Amino acid sequence: ASFTVSLRAMDNITVTIKLRPGVPQGCQIRVKYLPRYDLKIKPGESVTFTFTCKAPEEYFVMEIQKNIDCVSGPCPFGDVHLYPPGLPRLNRTFIWDVKASTKAGLELKFATPWLRQIEPGGTCPDFVSYNISSCIDTATVNIGTFCRGGSVSRVKLQGGAIMALYLPWNSSLITSGFNIANRSSIKRLCIIESTLKEESSITLMSPNYPLGFPEDELMTWQFVVPSNMRASVFFHNYSLSNCERKEERVEYYIPGSVSNPEVFKLSDIQPANIAGSFNLSLQGCDQDAQNPGVLRLLFQVIVQHPQIDENVTHLVDLSKEWNMTVTIHSEGWPSWSPLMSEPICLICKDPRTCDRALTLVSGAIYKISFLCKDLARLRITAEKKISCVDFWRCQGKIYGLSVPKAITQLPVRLHRFIWKLSAPEQINVEIMSSTLKLQQHVQEQRCNTSYSYSIVSATPERDLSIGVFCPGGSIEKIQMRNNVTISLKTFGKGFLNESNRQDLKMSFVQHIKDECTFTVRPDPKAKLYLQTPDWPRGLPPYVSVSWYVVVPSKQVARLGFSKDRVGVSCETGRAYVNIQEQQLGAEETVRREDEALPKPLQMYHNFWVNVSNCKPVDKTHFTLQFWVILAEKKTDLAVIIAVVSGAGLLVAIGLTVCCVRKKRKKSQNPMVGVYNANVNTQMPGKQGLFKKGRKNNESHVYAVIDDAMVYGHLLKESNGSVTPEVDVYRPFDGPVGSLPPSPPPLSFRKEIKLSPSVEEPLPLTETDHDAYTFAHQKLGEPEKNGNASEKSNGDTSTSLLENNEQDGSEE
Repeated sequence: ASFTVSLRAMDNITVTIKLRPGVPQGCQIRVKYLPRYDLKIKPGESVTFTFTCKAPEEYFVMEIQKNIDCVSGPCPFGDVHLYPPGLPRLNRTFIWDVKASTKAGLELKFATPWLRQIEPGGTCPDFVSYNISSCIDTATVNIGTFCRGGSVSRVKLQGGAIMALYLPWNSSLITSGFNIANRSSIKRLCIIESTLKEESSITLMSPNYPLGFPEDELMTWQFVVPSNMRASVFFHNYSLSNCERKEERVEYYIPGSVSNPEVFKLSDIQPANIAGSFNLSLQGCDQDAQNPGVLRLLFQVIVQHPQIDENVTHLVDLSKEWNMTVTIHSEGWPSWSPLMSEPICLICKDPRTCDRALTLVSGAIYKISFLCKDLARLRITAEKKISCVDFWRCQGKIYGLSVPKAITQLPVRLHRFIWKLSAPEQINVEIMSSTLKLQQHVQEQRCNTSYSYSIVSATPERDLSIGVFCPGGSIEKIQMRNNVTISLKTFGKGFLNESNRQDLKMSFVQHIKDECTFTVRPDPKAKLYLQTPDWPRGLPPYVSVSWYVVVPSKQVARLGFSKDRVGVSCETGRAYVNIQEQQLGAEETVRREDEALPKPLQMYHNFWVNVSNCKPVDKTHFTLQFWVILAEKKTDLAVIIAVVSGAGLLVAIGLTVCCVRKKRKKSQNPMVGVYNANVNTQMPGKQGLFKKGRKNNESHVYAVIDDAMVYGHLLKESNGSVTPEVDVYRPFDGPVGSLPPSPPPLSFRKEIKLSPSVEEPLPLTETDHDAYTFAHQKLGEPEKNGNASEKSNGDTSTSLLENNEQDGSEE
């Protein structure tokens, strides 16, 4: 198809067709059979041309420029038309270059749906855009780029103006959408009028954004707002130039204000909750010629209906708090902001000081109000710092880790409360939950409470995630070596009901050897799961962690592991898993990283689980998960049989000893039972088992006296022979200790031989029977002089049972 473009000389229009930048020369323009890649049609010319391809819009663009001279003659004011007609369907730009006196003003008035400003380089949904520039002497200032469909209804300019309209090749737009009018001087760079009839949010930028606003210039935005609406201004992005004279500022003219104009710095919180229309002006300064800097501004204006509860104030008393900040903000802040078209929620410290995020600090009392239709869109994030520099000042202090009532009483949901606990290297942190206790969140044991704690132990080199915990578990306390961050996060509205029952506390303790130590008291009714910190990334190199598990006296714990190995290969050092009951002489179970973990173990006493990492090989991680189940202790039938058999054997031995002694009574002096006060009667680590001391009970009084033994005072020598008093009992009047005597020697139990079918009886504990040790004088040794209150000074006494066995063997 051929096209004919005829231009009248009086219209002063030039049409230029040229190749699109970056497009290969795959198509040409043919004029009178002569091919070319560009075509320029001047005023008064008429040209007929064709394209050598079927889709010329893919290769060419067109520019239609009209020069309007308002200096030497009258201006053609009124509607601006898209001229000439009959142009080919190419991407095209209409440019109107208006020359006017610097003392005159021009007004560009736009038809509905008006315009919306976008950042330079942005695109419009329909790809139709306007660009407005102003001329200052020989310089051109970019007022802004706009799309159709917004609130900008008029732009007033001082002096000349350049208006450009960009249309895609398939646009059906046939009118320019604006007209030009003459106005008197506006005495500033420009005035942009924005009409806001309903709830909306708009974004505007200073001229030349993001480049610098012209030096020492003034411009104004006029906002036309219904008197029953409220407008708020927010500065999102700005920078300041280096001023030699004057000061960069913004000025507000608010009808009815007693202090017009109200002057603010760009760094100030801008006015909010403005009723009706207002003006906002930006004033530059005289810049430093050597280092001018850049003055620029991007801001947002939000118009909303007045809220029903805008006059309702909430008291937030933080006067008794310390080192704490409370921020009330919109959901998703600060990484996410609501859409510009959505009404936002504002938090106000006073009727005109409002913002989308408000930070309150401890030590003060605030009265705040909300401009928000739905308070469910607001959240609270708080942070509190607790530190200890001198351990002796912090020792014994217990700090509560609970959310203050000043926060929980607000009609806004708490999103997160963060405690930052810091101390020098030699001071460590202990957190405890004595009533609710903590449950570790693992795959097999998920938290379903309204809030949880995320605990991180931090050093300058690394962060160690201890884990995520919630109330209602078995962990009584956690000790950590480094600075600790505890983050409480809420889920849903249930936290308001549960906040009164918080019992998490912390204190500073002296240095611990492990990176982290847990004290666990399992619930007898539930299976307990525990796992190493930094799950699933694995423990950092050379880090050790311990768990101390409390086992009730009448129960037994079953300890098992969720997988066979710890999953790490060591480049340097060794990784270990150590398990040991807290019992004297208890056997320790140790596994290296290259060994399989033990099968489930029965633990009858409190026990430790300790893990320590090596320097792992790349892509291998030390991860360990284990479980604990409590069960009631059951008396095994074999054990009962062994106990009965052992008792029968003891009776037989006792009868044998009696018979042997009766045979020997005729040929030897009776053996004398002497209380040996030198025998150690204290059981290590078992203090407090007897509630009554021996001075207060009758455990040392013998009810039966064997006729082969005599209890009395120290024997006296008579004619060189020992003649004991027979069948005479004298009460013991020596010192009596507060602890029970020690049990029989271990040698006695070692020499008992049982048949293979009979198991060794369980040892009796000191709480089951009072055990006594008898001492007697060895044969052939004279008794030293002394009284009953004196202690034996040598190891000359032996067990009576041991002597009986020796005597029996001699016969």
